[in-house]
Amino acid sequence: MSRIALVDDDRNILTSVSMTLEAEGFEVETYNDGQSALDAFNKRLPDMAVLDIKMPRMDGMDLLQRLRQKTSMPVIFLTSKDDEIDEVLGLRMGADDYVKKPFSQRLLVERIRALLRRQEALAADDAGTPTEETKVMERGSLSMDPLRHAVTWKGLDVSLTVTEFLLLQALAQRPGFVKSRDQLMDVAYDDQVYVDDRTIDSHIKRLRKKMRQTDPDFAAIETLYGIGYRYNEE
Repeated sequence: MSRIALVDDDRNILTSVSMTLEAEGFEVETYNDGQSALDAFNKRLPDMAVLDIKMPRMDGMDLLQRLRQKTSMPVIFLTSKDDEIDEVLGLRMGADDYVKKPFSQRLLVERIRALLRRQEALAADDAGTPTEETKVMERGSLSMDPLRHAVTWKGLDVSLTVTEFLLLQALAQRPGFVKSRDQLMDVAYDDQVYVDDRTIDSHIKRLRKKMRQTDPDFAAIETLYGIGYRYNEE
């Protein structure tokens, strides 16, 4: 049973999310500020943490910075609707993913499961040989390391969320082949989770934006209107 730490100063979120996670079979610990969470983590680390960014005593950014000094456990940020700067900064500091408030608890559960699966794969790979699914993928200027969730473009690091990573990986695996939005939904989300076409479009838009922050001329992801998306190797 994986132990999940929830850190948020909103007691309604702590109560409702902890109930959902416990119903999914997780053990849940809750904290309403960063300092109390850090004190507890210094005694015993959870398997992963879900952190609000804006909290009293110690905010999520400060807590993440302290955690990354001693652990690489998965961390998801909960962010407000317009906190794009905080999202980018958080990913660069070592957060693994973020979920915007207000959020679907089912989607949060799926992001948690995806990160835990990745952590398990990392542990298994330490004692074995990389498989086709886990070895580093090279596509022209793009390099992707699935186990370490690392992406580089022309040798420069790019910070992506779990969802953005999965979508880019799915497109780049077969350059020149079109992936429909339905196919990309299956890649990014469990089949029990409903998302509409606009959700995928939004992820692709943010993915392109992050790649263009690294390289303004990035044009490897092509939109085929009414059909889907295609990766063109550069």
